[in-house]
Amino acid sequence: MMTKNQFDVLTILEKSAAALTQRKLSQIWRRSIGAVNKTVTELIQLGYVRNNKITQTGLEALEPFRVKRAVFIAAGFGSRLMPITLNTPKPLVRINGRRIIDSMLDAVVAAGIEEIYIVRGYLAEQFDQLLYKYPSIQFIENPAYNEANNISSVMCARDSLSNAYILEGDLLLYNPNLITKYQYTTNYLGVAVKKTDDWCLKTTGGMVSKIALGGVNCYHMFGISYWTQRDGIRLAEHVKRVYESPGGKERYWDQVALEYYIKEYKIAVRPCTFEDVVEIDTLRELKQIDCSYEKIGK
Repeated sequence: MMTKNQFDVLTILEKSAAALTQRKLSQIWRRSIGAVNKTVTELIQLGYVRNNKITQTGLEALEPFRVKRAVFIAAGFGSRLMPITLNTPKPLVRINGRRIIDSMLDAVVAAGIEEIYIVRGYLAEQFDQLLYKYPSIQFIENPAYNEANNISSVMCARDSLSNAYILEGDLLLYNPNLITKYQYTTNYLGVAVKKTDDWCLKTTGGMVSKIALGGVNCYHMFGISYWTQRDGIRLAEHVKRVYESPGGKERYWDQVALEYYIKEYKIAVRPCTFEDVVEIDTLRELKQIDCSYEKIGK
């Protein structure tokens, strides 16, 4: 099994067109020269690296970690953004001339992820406009969007959760490099905070141990996660169990793995910053980013 250090160095080399010195690797990886030297030596011995470049064998070793698909959850009303969302689904709302969901779709396409699914419900037909720019998109219909929580969207997409990103369709992504071609393990994006009143992840030994609404010394949670093949298969079954249980339709889909079945997963936190991604929940927050909406709601 490839170690995390070996994975990190290989993915850096895979992205580089030119050979990288160990000093340059140290700068990019933000680890010591000693750690780089040790890891590169291991990769050379495995035949994954030669002359400071990744080999064909190295590329083949990365293949099990390749992200195969992206699933966007985009079926909801976006009621807190009314009246903007009265006639437009929230992911299609334009901010400074660009649709919210485009920020993530562009990153997914740039990462070479070919299978792209959008789970839609509210004003579903409006999502067809995306096909002009992203013709490979496949739509998944959620007929229960107006009577169930977002677990219903993941329920509809449960056959496409392996080796997959699951992305909330209303996030504004400023750092496209967060969407990468390869992922080592199941993870959620999170920002380390001393205190938050929002949804957060608490960790033990680097792995998520609890999801909570508000907390201290935790990670502010963002709705971009990755699921390995093994975990994606299990998530599909667990989502179905929760959804079909009493009160299950009222749950958030994240609660399935992060609360009800948390002991059956090892979920890491992938650190990011508040400058990397923004969740726009209210009209006031939208106005702060795009002043063209200033007069709406007054």
